[in-house]
Amino acid sequence: ALKGMCVECEDQPACLTCNECQEDFCEVCFNAQHRKGKRKLHSFVAIPGATLSLTAPKPAQNGSAPRKTPVAEDDDENEELPDAVPVPLQSATGDYFLERSRYIPVRLALEERKYLRLLEAALNVSEYTDKVDILAYTGKAKRMFAQIKDICAILSGLLVASDYPAGQNLVRDKNFDENALFFQRIFEIGRRHKIMNPEKMRASYGKLVYLLQDSMIPDVHDMLQFDCVDPIHTVYRALDEGCALAVLKDEAIHVATREIIPESKSRREINAEIKQKERAIEYIANRYRNGTMGPDDIKQCLYSIGDNHAFLRQSRDACDKMILYLTNFFSPDRVEKGYDLTIVGGRGGARLTHDHAHQYHYVLQSLTLWREILHDMFKIWYLAETDLLESSNPYRLRDTGQGLNRIQSAPRVGSVMRQILVQTQQKLGNWVGSSVIHLGDHNVPNALMFIDKYTQVPRILNPIVLCLEKIGDIIKNPDLKKYIDSTFGGESRLRKIILTDFFRHAFDGSGADNFFDAGSCIDGRLTSAWNWCQQIEKKSYFPVFLLTGFVGFDGRWE
Repeated sequence: ALKGMCVECEDQPACLTCNECQEDFCEVCFNAQHRKGKRKLHSFVAIPGATLSLTAPKPAQNGSAPRKTPVAEDDDENEELPDAVPVPLQSATGDYFLERSRYIPVRLALEERKYLRLLEAALNVSEYTDKVDILAYTGKAKRMFAQIKDICAILSGLLVASDYPAGQNLVRDKNFDENALFFQRIFEIGRRHKIMNPEKMRASYGKLVYLLQDSMIPDVHDMLQFDCVDPIHTVYRALDEGCALAVLKDEAIHVATREIIPESKSRREINAEIKQKERAIEYIANRYRNGTMGPDDIKQCLYSIGDNHAFLRQSRDACDKMILYLTNFFSPDRVEKGYDLTIVGGRGGARLTHDHAHQYHYVLQSLTLWREILHDMFKIWYLAETDLLESSNPYRLRDTGQGLNRIQSAPRVGSVMRQILVQTQQKLGNWVGSSVIHLGDHNVPNALMFIDKYTQVPRILNPIVLCLEKIGDIIKNPDLKKYIDSTFGGESRLRKIILTDFFRHAFDGSGADNFFDAGSCIDGRLTSAWNWCQQIEKKSYFPVFLLTGFVGFDGRWE
């Protein structure tokens, strides 16, 4: 290894020297190499100027080795694991991950993915909402009961076809209540998969939630004689049941769960980060394993937190990039000719009237609010399902102007939304427009519709960000550069033209069915942005979107 670098990984600065090995290590590699056997008793001294966390063993005093006790050799296959591992905790790290892990679902295991395919197949052929959410004089509870039983029967048949021994045990008794745990598990797997992958199950998730919502109605529940709903299996719940919550307070969790971002990095740097992450995962999994929770279970929890970080990068970071474009290309105090953000109600479809400065702050507020919502999206989604599946929180079937919808209050989601709104207002210092949060009315009938609206944000912003970033690539073609220069006046002017149009007309209060539902309310800001997306084909710069790989704002339907 190069001088000053870790002898094991060769890509991290060494911070300590092992007295027995006479080698320099970084802290992660030292802990990984000295976690068991005789090496576990090795002592170390810190390299001058290096900073160590509390996760490493206690260093030797004055170069003397600590008192040794007899231990087994490296082979620890028959080692009896303790129920829990007492370790020093880092409160700053722990508070953050402890809170977030309460709402992060555990990634599906291979066996669970098999059940997921069964559930998706059953939901795809089901016409649950078509037969239940209708105006009829017959008993609705009986219709719900019949449809839920049909889906359970389909699931049972599919299980027999895919795994005959397991299916045979399931259908041995025709009473579905005898197999309540199976149905709870398979429905929970579908909900967990959807939260982790908002772009999946876009046509079937609504059926699933409405089915479970109806199963909690007392009359239907009495007919079914079993619960279909099981709480979401979260990282916190898994670690708590496995007596391994200390994992969330280890400083190495930052490295073990971070996403490897390849932009502006060499292959060597990327490989070094991958190795460092893998070592951190191995270190945590082996350090906190116990008789209740094995290393693979701990790794699954770490991967799940990493999935949440990947979600944040894909969704929340799009808002961050648009905020940077706004603040870098525009100023509230200065209007550049040709790039004025002023909008006037009645002109160009706008229903709001803002001068340049007010519109600048209005856009900045909207993007910041969306960012904060997406940052806590897993928490909001968890609370949304809690509101939807609360047996004491009934819904009403009403015509909202867009067909029959289930209108239901969402107290938990409303509470966290008000907290996010207040934090955003305090962060920005002022507020332009309305602070009304529509939830449980004809605009946003229930928490499911609320979640569906805000999962649209990355679908709207990411194609715009991608187009702006790829303009620099397409002008490398001489013919395309000539087209952009002659039509738009160059690369920089093209970006400003796109941004000016988006910041004006995607935040102008348009898009609602009538004038009274339009405007600057919290959900109205997103409605006008979606309305702008519907007009993209009429824009002069639409060919540039196509050249950068644009295919649409609506994502993929699966």
